[in-house]
Amino acid sequence: MVQTIVVFILSVSLFCKPAFCQQTHTSRALKDSVENRYLKQGAYHYSYFSNEWQSNVDSALAITPDNDYLWQQKAMPYFKCRKYEVGMQYLDKAVVLNPKEYLGYRGFIKCIFSKNYADAIIDFSNATKLNDDKTEMEHPYSFYIGISYLQLNKFDSAIRYLTKTVETESPSGSTPLIHFMDWFYLGIAQYESKNYTAAIAFFDKNLQQYSHFSEAKFYKAICLHKLHIKKEEALVLFEEAAIDFKNGYSFTEDNCVYEKYPYQLSEYIVKYHGVSM
Repeated sequence: MVQTIVVFILSVSLFCKPAFCQQTHTSRALKDSVENRYLKQGAYHYSYFSNEWQSNVDSALAITPDNDYLWQQKAMPYFKCRKYEVGMQYLDKAVVLNPKEYLGYRGFIKCIFSKNYADAIIDFSNATKLNDDKTEMEHPYSFYIGISYLQLNKFDSAIRYLTKTVETESPSGSTPLIHFMDWFYLGIAQYESKNYTAAIAFFDKNLQQYSHFSEAKFYKAICLHKLHIKKEEALVLFEEAAIDFKNGYSFTEDNCVYEKYPYQLSEYIVKYHGVSM
């Protein structure tokens, strides 16, 4: 009797394996087909902000509602037009379906777009458990955690995570491998901590890589002025920063066309603030 049951189970397994393989293959094939039809030949021919983009993605989701990428594609345009709560309900679905892929992305959205910094730290911390210090939008998770702490006025934590970012990008300490924004935000964190000499050193590292970066010059000038020893140099640097800003030498992050990053200058700040900060 036992032998008969074993033979039956083995028989079922042998017959079912190809079917299961075919079902998995068909599922991926269907997703690819749907994405080709409704994204590549549909939504991608229209603006992010068009009704046609959303209607094509909705048609795709009606067929494959378990496709995490489609949920992200539905959510993304809402963030770019600052409808954060609308977009987040769709991005949350992508995270549930594929947390390894989208937890870090959701942390990025919370950090840079919706400015939910405490929640961003939670998402990036959980994403780190799944992916280590993976890169999201050209920067390691630790970079965004550092910025989030900076925006929460927890400057020691900001410095710790931004320093980790530098170590992640260049374990050997080779400066060219380190993104110039790392130096900038380390400079900002030191400036906010009133460590002006340390801040200037980081801004100088930034300017070695991006010599016309108006924000680095602007905040370096503030630090020089705060030290009360190089006020004339500070004023000259303010003038340079204003000229560079006017000529478009500002942040180069892809998404800064949609959202201002922390400490990114505006025309108003350049014109009316500066030494008074």
